This record gives sequence, C-alpha cells and structure tokens, in this order.
Amino acid sequence: MRFLSMIRIDEATCEPPSERLLADMGKLMEEMTRAGVLIGTAGLAPSADGVRLRLRGGKITATDGPFTEAKEVIGGYALLEAASKEEAIAHTRRFLEVHGDGWDIECELRQLQGDGDGGCGGEPVRAD
Repeated sequence: MRFLSMIRIDEATCEPPSERLLADMGKLMEEMTRAGVLIGTAGLAPSADGVRLRLRGGKITATDGPFTEAKEVIGGYALLEAASKEEAIAHTRRFLEVHGDGWDIECELRQLQGDGDGGCGGEPVRAD
C-alpha cells in the first residue's frame, strides 16, 4: 500500500534545518529508500510563491500566495510504501523523531486509493 505523508509547518516560525538534521535526515532517507519504503520526497517552495486554483459553480479562480488565512501549510511530502497503515505510521514517527525537540511540525498521513477506488471527484486513482 502507498501512503502520502504531508509535512505541515508554520512558515512564520519555521527555521532552516541544521547541518546535523540534514545529515540525520539523509541517513534515514537513504535507509528507507534501500528498504523500498521511501518512494519519493521533496520540500516545497514557500506559499508566497504558490497559487491556489478553485473550481466553484463551474468557474475557476486563481489566488496568488502567500495564503494569510492559513497558519500551517504543507512544507513537503514523502511517498511511502508500507504493508499496513500501522507500518506507515511507524515510518512517519521515525521521520518526526529525527527532528528532535526544537521543531513543531505535523505529518498528515493518507493512503493512496487503488485501482477502481473513486476519489473525491469519483474518478479512479492509480496508486502505482
């Protein structure tokens, strides 16, 4: 099963990662990639550089960032392969633990829907 871990941060208080954290994260990501657990990961540009597109009543509108109404934004993601939700939670806990006491971040973990499962729009979503 595949899971998407969305890493939520507060852009106003988020500090750049230390050299030690970068090294520890590199080791963890290398280990998880070799084990076939980590499929992909990336940090995201600040919300000030983003845009939100919305479809409402048949009309599409675009709003440029930053998005002041949102305190927390998605700062990055990890795509995981796990045998169960519990295993995906355990891997996500490891990611959070590497950050130590100085960070205030949150991960939202959601399973990708497989073949034939309807997403919010009712369309099948492929997990692979």
